[in-house]
Formats: sequence, structure tokens, C-alpha cells
Amino acid sequence: MSRRYVVHLPVVASDLAAAQRLARVIGRWLTPLPMTDPGETTVSEEDQQFLRHRVFCDLLLPGGRRRCLLRADHDGPCSRRLRC
Repeated sequence: MSRRYVVHLPVVASDLAAAQRLARVIGRWLTPLPMTDPGETTVSEEDQQFLRHRVFCDLLLPGGRRRCLLRADHDGPCSRRLRC
């Protein structure tokens, strides 16, 4: 089994919600790259990196091969597509 590494990319955001939105956008952009795992994306304050907040729901969808791409704690059923 190959090792996994985590890339930490600091960004500036006005609050937690803005940081989570930015992380979702970045994660969705990277989805086509096979070496990325956007479902595991989390955000934290710079001085509290031990306290992480999930960005994506990431629950397995029926069939067990694909994961939900909606925000963490979303309302309604899981989906691979964004809701308008």
C-alpha cells in the first residue's frame, strides 16, 4: 500500500463559512485528478489546526463506489451533483 500525504494550503477567509465554501470549490476543481481525495477536505483556524471542520458530506451513495459531494451537514438526500 502506498503512503498518503496531506498538502496544507493556507488561505485567507473572513470566517469559517467562507473558508468552507472556498475549500469546496478547490476540492471540486481537483476531483478529476486521481491522486486527490476531496471528500476528506477539512478547514481549521490557523492557530487551532487541531480543530478541523469537514467540508464535504462524503457518505457512500447506494452501490458503495461513489461518495456524496454536497456540503457537510446538508439537508435532504446525498448526491453527486450540486443543488441550485
